[in-house]
Amino acid sequence: MDPRYEKLAQVLVQYSAKVKPGQLVRVAGSTVTEPLIIAVYREVVRAGAHPDVVVTPDECKRILLEEGSDEQLSFENPLLLPSVDAIDCFISMWGQKNSKALSTISPQKSSLLSQARRPFFKKFLGQAAEGKLSWVGTQFPCESSAQDAEMSLSEYEDFVFRSGFLYEDDPVALWKKLSVQQQKLCDFLMPKKELRFVTPQGTDLTLGIEGRKWLNCDGHENFPDGEVFTGPIETATQGTVKYSFPAVHGGRESDGIELTFRDGKVVEAKASKGEEFLLAMLDQDPGARVLGEIAIGTNYAIQQYSKNTLFDEKIGGTFHAAVGAAYPESGGTNESGLHWDMVCDLRQGGQIFVDGELISENGRFLNPEFPQPLS
Repeated sequence: MDPRYEKLAQVLVQYSAKVKPGQLVRVAGSTVTEPLIIAVYREVVRAGAHPDVVVTPDECKRILLEEGSDEQLSFENPLLLPSVDAIDCFISMWGQKNSKALSTISPQKSSLLSQARRPFFKKFLGQAAEGKLSWVGTQFPCESSAQDAEMSLSEYEDFVFRSGFLYEDDPVALWKKLSVQQQKLCDFLMPKKELRFVTPQGTDLTLGIEGRKWLNCDGHENFPDGEVFTGPIETATQGTVKYSFPAVHGGRESDGIELTFRDGKVVEAKASKGEEFLLAMLDQDPGARVLGEIAIGTNYAIQQYSKNTLFDEKIGGTFHAAVGAAYPESGGTNESGLHWDMVCDLRQGGQIFVDGELISENGRFLNPEFPQPLS
């Protein structure tokens, strides 16, 4: 086994998920992710916890979407909700043989499946917000993701492990340092009322954030991590955002996305590619046209777009906004079967204003105590 998998597994179990003796830990992934599942399983056992493994072949989802009836796609599996109550921790590995396998599936079918998982998603987020459930997800460096990122597999493996500081002797020490910097940024943002993003490329987006909680994402839920986020006031988002990179959701891609908000809702949506899919996702329920999350990327070890939201939304010098469900722990109340993160690059003249004060320019914070590019 690649020793980097073992190091990643140690960080996921000991630092990210903080697995404790006696806990029930679900370890989930596709068949492609088997090497990392095994490494994580071993670390869970060594931690004195009880691993429960769920491995799902990629083909299963495609079969359901391609051949399933509307009734089957809308079916709410009664086993899912009790499982949220039973497990203490959820560790998920993401990876697939073919990242484009669902590209020909109709948006309407994807929406039905998304809506069927809405009760599970809501309960899962609620349990996490109450501290009853810890979770972390990570990317397995597989061939399809390397192809999407236009890298060789070895280059992509280096990219993945570098993004998590795993080449350092003590990666946890670096995560703790970033955590301190991010917390200072969160503390600064917490009492503020308004956040505005402006770019020369056409973004001018203003959000209400008064009374909302800013969360410090330092490797305990997504890994790699590196962002601060909150749930914006549902009725206060105004203006236009032009996203810089293609946005991928459920194996489908939209590019050239431009969203215009009025009083919190998307009133106009365009895309140069995948517009039909974008509109179908936004129309799946009332909450899908409302922002559930606004976040600032702070991981300066990630500088390259990879067509993978896990990494792209963390790029130091970007922000991302998610249409759909809010995370309850942020104070956001929006509910939806959708949560779709889209990324806007600030490194080419972008600015962030907080209550009218410029705090970031060209993707860099003006306050040296906030997250900074790696030396």
